[in-house]
Amino acid sequence: MGTLRDLQFALQLKIEELRQRDTLIDELELELDTKDELIRRLQEELDRYRATVSLPGSSAASAACSAQSEDLQRANRKTAISEPFTLDPVTLAMVSHRSCDKSQESQRMIQSSFLKNDLLKNLDEGEVQTIISCMYPTTINQGSYVIQEGVSGAQAYVLEEGRLDMTKDGLKLLTIEPEDMFGELALFYNCTHTYSVSAHTDSKLWVIDRKCYQTILMQSALTRLSHSTELLISAPFLQSLPEDVIMKMSELMEETHYTDGDYIIRQGATGDTFYIISKGQVKVTEKKPDQEEQVVLSKLSERQWFGEKALWGEDVRTVNVIAAGEVSCLVIDRETFKDVIGGLVFDCTHEVQQCPDYKTESEKDANLFSSTLSDFQIICTLAVGEFGHVDLVQLKSNINCLYAMRVLKKKLILSNSQQEHILREGSILMEAHSPFIARLHKTFRDVECLYILTEACLGGDLYSLLKDKGRLDECSSRFYSACVVEALTFLHRRGVMYRDIKPENVVLDEHGYAKLIGSRCLKKADMGKKTWTFCGTPGYIAPEIILYKGHSISADFWSLGIFVFELLSGGLPFCDTDPIKILTATIRGIDQIDFPKTINEKASSLIKKLCRTNPSERLGSQRNGAKDIQKHKWFEGLNWDGLCKGTLHPPVIPKVRDALESSTCGHYTEGSVELNTNWDDF
Repeated sequence: MGTLRDLQFALQLKIEELRQRDTLIDELELELDTKDELIRRLQEELDRYRATVSLPGSSAASAACSAQSEDLQRANRKTAISEPFTLDPVTLAMVSHRSCDKSQESQRMIQSSFLKNDLLKNLDEGEVQTIISCMYPTTINQGSYVIQEGVSGAQAYVLEEGRLDMTKDGLKLLTIEPEDMFGELALFYNCTHTYSVSAHTDSKLWVIDRKCYQTILMQSALTRLSHSTELLISAPFLQSLPEDVIMKMSELMEETHYTDGDYIIRQGATGDTFYIISKGQVKVTEKKPDQEEQVVLSKLSERQWFGEKALWGEDVRTVNVIAAGEVSCLVIDRETFKDVIGGLVFDCTHEVQQCPDYKTESEKDANLFSSTLSDFQIICTLAVGEFGHVDLVQLKSNINCLYAMRVLKKKLILSNSQQEHILREGSILMEAHSPFIARLHKTFRDVECLYILTEACLGGDLYSLLKDKGRLDECSSRFYSACVVEALTFLHRRGVMYRDIKPENVVLDEHGYAKLIGSRCLKKADMGKKTWTFCGTPGYIAPEIILYKGHSISADFWSLGIFVFELLSGGLPFCDTDPIKILTATIRGIDQIDFPKTINEKASSLIKKLCRTNPSERLGSQRNGAKDIQKHKWFEGLNWDGLCKGTLHPPVIPKVRDALESSTCGHYTEGSVELNTNWDDF
C-alpha cells in the first residue's frame, strides 16, 4: 500500500487527466459546431446550384466553376478584425520582459529581412529595433511543420538557419531561405493560413507574436503623439488652444530632418513655415550689410521654436537658421495653421443636412415589443455567415411583417475572441434610428445562440448588384454613395466609427434605398481620441489602421473613397489574391493607381480627396464635416433634402420575391429569453 504522498500524487495525476479530457471534449465540441456551420453553408450553396441548373452537361460544370470563383472572391473580401487589447501595465510588462539576447549578426539578419518585406519596411527604425529585441528563437526538426494549411496563427517568422518548403494542397510553391520572413499576415489579425511550411532541414527561426507586435506599434504611436503634443504646448502662444485643436495640429505637422550645415531658414527669404525642434540643435546667425561674416546670435535646442511670425502673415526672414549636427523639426505652414486655429477641426456635432425623425417598424407594431422568440416563424434562410446564419422570419400574430433574424453561435464567437465586438455592435445599433441604417429591433439568447432581430431589407446587397452589372453607372453610384454618406453622418455625429464600408454591407430596401447593415467593426470613440484595433476589409482599410498609428472616424472617409471607386469601375484600386500585397499597395497610396476611364474627372477628384494619406486632410475631416462631401462637384445637382425625405426616385426598384409562397416554415426552440439592452448577460 502506498504512502499518503503517493496517493496524493496519484490523485493529482487523475485530476490532471480529467482536466485534459474536459479540454479535449470542449475542443471537439467546438470543431463539431464549426463543421455543422460548414455543412449548412455547403447545403445552401447546393440549393442555390440546384435552383439555377436544370439540365446536366457542360453548362452545369460552367455554373459550378463560376460559383466556386465567386466564393473565392467573397472569401478574399471577408472582414478582418483582431481581438481587442489595451496597453495595460501587465501587457507592457510582458512585452518589456520579452527582450531576448541576440548576436549582432542575428540582429542584422532580422533587420535585413524587415527591409526586404514590402509591408514591414514602412515601420520606423525605432519600431523595427524594438520588435527585433522582442523576437525569440525556436528550432524545427526536419519534416516538422512550422505552419499548417487551414490552421489559424498568431506569429510571424524569420528563418536564420536551414531551409523550409512552402506548399499548398500538397504542391510545393517555393523554398524559404535564410533571411526570408513569412506568416506576417498573422501579425494583423487571426487569419487562417492558406499554405503549409515544413522544415526541409533542421532549422532555426526567430518568432514575433501578434500581441507583442501590436503593443509595440501602439506604444510607439502614443509616445510619438504625446511628444508632438508636448512640443506644441511648450510654445506659449499655443498653450491656450483647446486640446482637440492641439491634437489636430500634431497630426498635421510633418517631421523634417536636416544634416549638419543645412540651412533651414535663409536670411532675406520669404517664409510661411513654423518650426519646433524635436531633436538636435540649430544656430541662429545674422549677416549685416557692413560685415562679411555671419554673426551667431543664439543656439536653439529641443522644445524651442522659430519662424512663428510667418504664421500670421508673409514674413521676410531676418536671420539664418542652420542645423548644428543632425536635426529633426516638426513643421507646419501658415495656411494649414490658420485652417486649424480658425476652427477647421472636425466636429461630429456640426450641423449638416438633417434627416427627419425616423419612425421605425417597432414603433408602429406594439406586438413586436412584447414578443418572444417563439412568436416568430422561420420562412427561409437568407444567408450563412462566419458565426451563424440569417433567417427571414415573420410574426405569427402578423404575417405581413417580415424581419431578418441573425442566429449566432456563442461558442464560435467566444473561440474567436469576438464577444466584445458583437456586443458593442448590438448596443450601438439598438440606438441607431436612421433611414440609412438597417434597424435592430430586439435581441434574444438561449444556451447556445444569440438571436438578433433586424429590419429585413430584401432588395439584396450592392455587391450582388455590382457583380450582376459589372459596374454601376454614375447616377446609380452617386445615389448609393449619398445614402452611405447620410449613414456615416448619422454615426459620426454620435462619435461612432463604422470601419467596414463595402458593397456587401450596403443593402437595398423594398423602395430601392440603400442602408448600412450591422458590423463587428462599429465602435464609439470620444472626440479627438483614437482607437487601435486592426479592423475592416483588405482593400478598404485605411493606411493608419494597417500601420497601427491609431485611427478615428477619418478612416471611414478613406473607405468611402474606395467604395465610390468600386461602384464606378467594378474593381478595387488595391486588389490581389494575397492580402499582404493588398495592404502593401494601400500603404503606397491612391496616387500610385491608374484610374480607369469609367471614372471621370469629378469622381476622380472626390476619390483622391477622400483617400488622402494624412487622415486630417481627407474630405469630411474638416470643420464642415460631411457638408464638404455633399458640396463636392461630383454630387452637384443631387437633392439631399429629397434623399432624406425619401422622395428621390432610386436607380433600381428591387423585385422582391414573395418568400411566403415558396418557402417551408420552421420555428425556434423554446427556452430563449430576451437579452438585456446592456448585453451584460451574454
